[in-house]
Amino acid sequence: MPRLSPTAIILLSFALIILAGTILLLLPVAAVGKPLSFVEALFTATSATCVTGLTVIDIGTRLTFWGQLVVLILIQIGGLGIMTFSTFFSFLLARRLSIREREILHQTLTQYPIKDIASLLKTVFIFTILLEGAGLLVYWIRFVHQFPALKAFYLAAFHAISAFCNAGFSLFSDSLVRFRGDWVVNLNTMFLIVWGGLGFIVVYDLWKNMANLRAGRRFSLELHSKMVLTTTGVLIVGGAALFFLLENFNIFRGMPWPDRLLASLFQSITARTAGFNTIDVGGLTNASLMLLAVLMLIGASPASCGGGIKTSTFTVLMAMIAARFRNQEDVNYMNRRISQDVVSRAIVIVFFSVVIIGLFTMLLLVSELHGQAHEQTRGAYLEILFEAVSAFGTVGLSTGVTPHLTTVGRLLIIALMYIGRLGPLTVALAVTGGGERRLPYRYAEDHVLVG
Repeated sequence: MPRLSPTAIILLSFALIILAGTILLLLPVAAVGKPLSFVEALFTATSATCVTGLTVIDIGTRLTFWGQLVVLILIQIGGLGIMTFSTFFSFLLARRLSIREREILHQTLTQYPIKDIASLLKTVFIFTILLEGAGLLVYWIRFVHQFPALKAFYLAAFHAISAFCNAGFSLFSDSLVRFRGDWVVNLNTMFLIVWGGLGFIVVYDLWKNMANLRAGRRFSLELHSKMVLTTTGVLIVGGAALFFLLENFNIFRGMPWPDRLLASLFQSITARTAGFNTIDVGGLTNASLMLLAVLMLIGASPASCGGGIKTSTFTVLMAMIAARFRNQEDVNYMNRRISQDVVSRAIVIVFFSVVIIGLFTMLLLVSELHGQAHEQTRGAYLEILFEAVSAFGTVGLSTGVTPHLTTVGRLLIIALMYIGRLGPLTVALAVTGGGERRLPYRYAEDHVLVG
């Protein structure tokens, strides 16, 4: 039997945990009333493991406490990554990492070697526990005024884990719409989403540099961290400003100005893979839906709990376009040259992502509209495109289409969530066997016309 590559192991591990979650959710004890159907259980397990948040059921009322607990465990495992969990517990038992485990962790958390991979792994878990614990405490202080203490604690724990893992699952049927003007809930949720979406490599870099500051040494971030932090800040502020302008005379009409600003900031942050919402997404303008779709496509950062093409991929692509406009061969960022391999990888990721979203959107249009003419289904195209981008970006925002999908449509969204969480390039490498194949020769150069 051939030895599986790290990429294939990651794909298989996600598939197995989804299957296990589906089986658990099919049990009568997991649902209120009649058990879930197979597709409902598979959809929910996939959405939780891929930290997406799209649902065909109301998990707050349809699932029992045990069913919700299964979803919560899947969110936590899926957010950090199955192989990260298994390798961490292997490290706790053996106190060391094998070469194979290091190879898998490099594939899961980063694409370049890190000397102290064990330290990175410990930082990931300590940081996760601290952030989720702090978020739980803030939520509990807020919820305990509305619910009994034990229920408030459970709601706080569920939403803290869901927010940090960028899952977007909520036990409230309206997500967080009821807390639209609540600054404590909003700021706490945004704080968890942002930190969960920065990526563990950035967190580890910040952690090391804080230690350097305490030791009197220089604070110097890696280029990747600078790129991620800068891009994240620009997207949050830019997205919030645009959303505010686009909705100021629509869904914000009659809303107090502080609530408008808070809702704009919240939607800008949650659109990049979290999936919570404090306003009715179905009531947004077409321009706002397109803005959110762009933010969902960009997504979070590499080695994070979020999906999308990733912030650094987007920035590298923009830097490449800027360099070509200036007729420069090198792609530069912050006085550093980005390698051609990284630029090529960014182009391939964006290309594959756009192709996959386009293909699945077309399939969804066929499965959901049943060959109806355009004039009979006005608005459906944008709603289905939005749904496809949301699934691929593992976001979870929806205009209300999800519960009404056909069985074929639900299976298509399941596949899209799986591909989006693992990354189109990862899936392609696993299918093709991965590995770099260099030809021992080069063909003669020639010219063609383009553009």
